[in-house]
Amino acid sequence: MRKAFQRRTGAFGPEDPWFESRARAFWDDALVLQGFAALAAPLLDEDSRAITTSLARAHRGFFVVEEVDDRGACLLDLWSGAELLIRHLDETQALTLEHAEGAMDARVTGGPSGSDLFLLPGAYHHPADTLEPATKVLIAAQERGMSTQAALDALMRMDLVFRSSSRVKAGFAYRVESLGPAGPASTRAP
Repeated sequence: MRKAFQRRTGAFGPEDPWFESRARAFWDDALVLQGFAALAAPLLDEDSRAITTSLARAHRGFFVVEEVDDRGACLLDLWSGAELLIRHLDETQALTLEHAEGAMDARVTGGPSGSDLFLLPGAYHHPADTLEPATKVLIAAQERGMSTQAALDALMRMDLVFRSSSRVKAGFAYRVESLGPAGPASTRAP
């Protein structure tokens, strides 16, 4: 699963300063997209199985934080246009969202009861100065009919270019020419 994630988003290792944040993003990917949660479901108790069902319906987006309060946050998905009100999982997540400056590649899912939305802990924060060029890339990806996964995975690859070279500017790392092929245009789902 890790190899599949790295083929799509770029390779990273424990020596990289971004290892922890990429590893958390990988676990979200493994649980949701690659179906690890569904594979584990038969071994879990009833309450935990309900959570795996929620994970299967998670919404992946490229979010900016609009507002944060002590209960949750309003996120705007620059990819789909959705505005989502989420509850904080814990104090650490609340602080992270309160200080978020750029956009984040993240997944939002409903709780087992279905009444609240939550941000999964693997939200990957892109640097603040990449927001403008990343938005241009997303617009081009939509015009090409790319899927959510293909477009956001491309942004993850661009992020590696940006972070791995101190001389690369955001506009050079995050560019339309780096999107790659569009693939099937029939779906924009995760």
